Amino acid sequence: MKLQRMNRRALTLGALAVSGALALTACGSDDTGSSSGGSSAAATGASDIKCDDAKGQLLADGSSAQKNAIDAWVKNFTQACNGVQVNYKGSGSGAGITAFTQGTVAFAGSDSALKPEEVAASKKVCTGGQGIDLPMVAGPIAVAYNLSGVENLVLDAPTLAKIFDGKIKNWNDAAIAKLNPDAKLPDLQIQPYHRSDESGTTDNFTKYLIAAAPNDWKYEGGKAWQAKGGQSASGSSGVAQGVKQTNGAIGYMELSYAKDGLGTVALDTGAAAPVKASSDGATKAVAAAKVVGTGNDLALKLDYTTKAEGAYPITLVTYEIACDKGNKAETLPATKAFLRYLASEQGQGILSGIDYAPIPDSIITKVRTTVEGLS
Repeated sequence: MKLQRMNRRALTLGALAVSGALALTACGSDDTGSSSGGSSAAATGASDIKCDDAKGQLLADGSSAQKNAIDAWVKNFTQACNGVQVNYKGSGSGAGITAFTQGTVAFAGSDSALKPEEVAASKKVCTGGQGIDLPMVAGPIAVAYNLSGVENLVLDAPTLAKIFDGKIKNWNDAAIAKLNPDAKLPDLQIQPYHRSDESGTTDNFTKYLIAAAPNDWKYEGGKAWQAKGGQSASGSSGVAQGVKQTNGAIGYMELSYAKDGLGTVALDTGAAAPVKASSDGATKAVAAAKVVGTGNDLALKLDYTTKAEGAYPITLVTYEIACDKGNKAETLPATKAFLRYLASEQGQGILSGIDYAPIPDSIITKVRTTVEGLS
């Protein structure tokens, strides 16, 4: 009997040990996270990241659209290059460019390419050079909605333009009903949400409306929202939170923010089937973009009116903005090492898993060459 009790105790302890090991494995899995969508895979190859002489603190600011991607990149990079601290604020594209042209950050993120006056301002901080646009991450701008009882919503550009301009006010409007013949649309007021801060997301969303619905969107566009009415919130996270809390709300945000119960609109682009926001759809849209920058600048021009099958037209490209020449000596090694990792196959490889889209090979190879030439 004593021997049997000892055997039972040993089996129990063994089971507990296995259970504990499995729990630790699960915790380790969560730490690199499936929600980081590929960060763990990239982290396993952290030793492949070239740190060179990178050290110290790297300050950056800008696009909130890429913040979730930057967070995943920073985690992997600083695991490999533990002598570097990367502090990216994500205050918005406008704030990032201002910080860059004032010389307070090593690089900035922007969802819009530099304007001529911003290039001119950058020459004051880039000794002997200027700020250049390096396309580093693409992402679909989802049109997310909160509408009880409606799971699959289809809209086109003219209808979206009228909704965000306050011309279509109710969810059971005839224009929406025509695009959604099988949906039970409620007699409920539409609550459109837009960004309150200057944003490249706004710039790209309105570029789509200008291009695809020119008769219904008469505003000039730009980083600042121009239409009247609607609700406003700061940052993509603020817009997402507002839509999530309001039945009948609709807003634009990066796909990575359109989570937790929010539906996303399928766009009727004129293709055979409506297209939902996806990483693959964004990459297909960017693949057709043209490089319009000169010299080392790799600014792109997107086709917001594409009817290509599976291409999602409301797609933004976030640029990392750095000096081609005249970078500060104390931060240049860290800037190059970090940007090199972002543009690498490893860095680009984590994007699809976290609701972003990698830059097509034809463009990212040029980015890699340009990063190596930063001085």
